[in-house]
Amino acid sequence: MSGGHGHVDSSNKKIALLVAVLAALLAISEMGGKSSQTNALASHITASNTWSFFQAKTIRQTTLRTAAEEAEATFKDSPQGMPPALKAQADRWRGTAQRYETEPETNEGRKELMAKAKAKEAERDKSLAAYHMFEFGSAAFQLAIVLAGAAALTAVGWLAVLSMGLGVLGTGFTLLGFIAPTLIHL
Repeated sequence: MSGGHGHVDSSNKKIALLVAVLAALLAISEMGGKSSQTNALASHITASNTWSFFQAKTIRQTTLRTAAEEAEATFKDSPQGMPPALKAQADRWRGTAQRYETEPETNEGRKELMAKAKAKEAERDKSLAAYHMFEFGSAAFQLAIVLAGAAALTAVGWLAVLSMGLGVLGTGFTLLGFIAPTLIHL
């Protein structure tokens, strides 16, 4: 009878060790998930702000082009033609509107802003994919811990095996979150 009791103690020590390892892996997965979630939010905010700046540039560009076209249209049929000062101003408006299209020196032209916003959206999407992998990993670890506890209480061996299997699954999801979050799409 004492041999059976010693077996249970040994088994419970192994289960306790399994729970400790699973809890440590759960903490790592939760940390990765929170970090990915924060990165996704920051990237989303930056992308939104960049698209707003892009939109403002587009509005300014359209306003300047419209002003130049209106000035030209106003004097189109005039025998004197467009006054030289107004023609110079219309040319400046067109030049500014053209400059708004691309400004490599400041990276604030529409072309550069669009590229920056799309890059931030891609970064956001990758962080969200990682977040989901970490969430799946965390759920697997939590279930594994519950099953390990049940295995310790009931001495049902297959619960411990199932717990270890979920631990392996959780480890896989967590590793995907760190190294290849977009490898699988769930």
